[in-house]
Amino acid sequence: MAAAAAACRLLRLAPRRLRSPRHSAPTALSLFPTPLSASSGWRSYCAAAQASAPPPAAAAAAAAGEAVGEFRRRLRVAEVKGGEDEGAAWVGKELTVRGWVRTCRAQRTVTFVEVNDGSCLSNMQCVLTPDTEGYDQIDCVTTGASVIVEGVVASSQGGKQKVELKVSKIVVIGESDPTSFPIQKKRASREFLRTVAHLRPRTNTFGAVARVRNALAFATHKFFQDNGFVWVSSPIITASDCEGAGEQFYVTTLLSNTAEGGCLVNNIPSKDGRVDWSQDFFCKPAFLTVSGQLNGETYASALSDIYTFGPTFRAENSNTSRHLAEFWMIEPELAFADLNDDMACASAYLQYVVKYILENCKEDMDFFNTWVEKGIIDRLSDVAEKNFVQMSYSDAIELLIRSNKKFEFPVKWGLDLQSEHERYITEVAFSGRPVIIRDYPKEIKAFYMRQNDDGKTVAAMDLLVPRVGELIGGSQREERLDHLEARLDESNLNKDSYWWYLDLRRYGSVPHAGFGLGFERLVQFATGIDNIRDAIPFPRVPGSAEF
Repeated sequence: MAAAAAACRLLRLAPRRLRSPRHSAPTALSLFPTPLSASSGWRSYCAAAQASAPPPAAAAAAAAGEAVGEFRRRLRVAEVKGGEDEGAAWVGKELTVRGWVRTCRAQRTVTFVEVNDGSCLSNMQCVLTPDTEGYDQIDCVTTGASVIVEGVVASSQGGKQKVELKVSKIVVIGESDPTSFPIQKKRASREFLRTVAHLRPRTNTFGAVARVRNALAFATHKFFQDNGFVWVSSPIITASDCEGAGEQFYVTTLLSNTAEGGCLVNNIPSKDGRVDWSQDFFCKPAFLTVSGQLNGETYASALSDIYTFGPTFRAENSNTSRHLAEFWMIEPELAFADLNDDMACASAYLQYVVKYILENCKEDMDFFNTWVEKGIIDRLSDVAEKNFVQMSYSDAIELLIRSNKKFEFPVKWGLDLQSEHERYITEVAFSGRPVIIRDYPKEIKAFYMRQNDDGKTVAAMDLLVPRVGELIGGSQREERLDHLEARLDESNLNKDSYWWYLDLRRYGSVPHAGFGLGFERLVQFATGIDNIRDAIPFPRVPGSAEF
């Protein structure tokens, strides 16, 4: 019987049902059919677990195999409360809600339980009375507990919501100790919530960040797919340094962890006083990638327009609010394209994804506008609607010098623009309009950027937006073999490591361009979150790789 009870509990926790719905849409798919028939997936599973030997008919059916149940989309609270009527059309209909308890308020004759299923910011207010089936479990209905509630939607008597659920049955799936659960109704700092990153999605802020991040990712794929791009999976392990900065994580099997306390230094194979990489897994130094761009160029040289969207890594020992050791990059690559095409693509992409979240994440964006950054909706609307401005790096330097503003970092031709300079240009000089700076000095840009005819600058561009500064960086790539080899020499990079990259210039080279966008920085820009560690589910920073 213990095994049968365990089996029933596992099935109760299973994410999908295998039986037909009791009601047609828009009424919910109930987890509790009445009565529980012998043909129900839940009931038959428990019965099979309890039986010592199956009857002949069941044994024959098992031998023949049974069809897998139909997968059905589960109804979410967002679909009930997300319409213009905020759920009024559901009044009188039965509904099953599965989620986690946010609050529980017990009064003399009625108990109010706020349940959130993660689909939206709004909770479903569930009204229980002593007549509710399962009411004897009410002491276990604490903040953080997971529950399934079934009832009828009714007009709410309170002013905070249009509808509520008159509960006929409640089942506590997973209890939560109220004395130790770290996320209570009171507000917690984001610094503290980073220490419980496995639980912080249950807060309003991080639930909203996760949904907007999801919408931005979906919009990214939709934009590029609708425009004929092919998604390419760039490698995470690489032997080259795209940026030439050397801030990479090594990937090696030489540091064996079999010995107690880890690998001894004298056990690392060496040759002539150096690490003998020929004995490593890849027989050469290998790293976690800092960018998928170079690999993306290989596919753009065959498929024309491609994009990569994946994790990248930077071993930069920085603890600022703008840096992560692990982050995601969106990197499109356009064949038969120049810098003007690149700027047009970047502008169209940014406006598309911003419009998408403004139209499809209204409740979450209202939340950010109220609690995180007042005015963020207006700021994003400006980006979505206003034409972008472009200017040369030289003109930008002159603009900054003429401003007579005292900046922390010096302004001089040949020096890279800092965040304070970028924000001044877009926020002050152009009143919140996105600005693209182009044609940077070649000494401060990467080796792969195409050299302009003046011999001093390269066809590079940075797209600046209010509050963030640089959001997108791109360039026309150097498609001329002799120029690219010269730039590798100037940058003191080993040409042998880029033999395959140079091959793209030997065999059917074409003008091409692309850009890179740090996805977490885009999430920051879209939500108003001021620390990039709060724009990714599990931040990786110096000294911290938890969870």
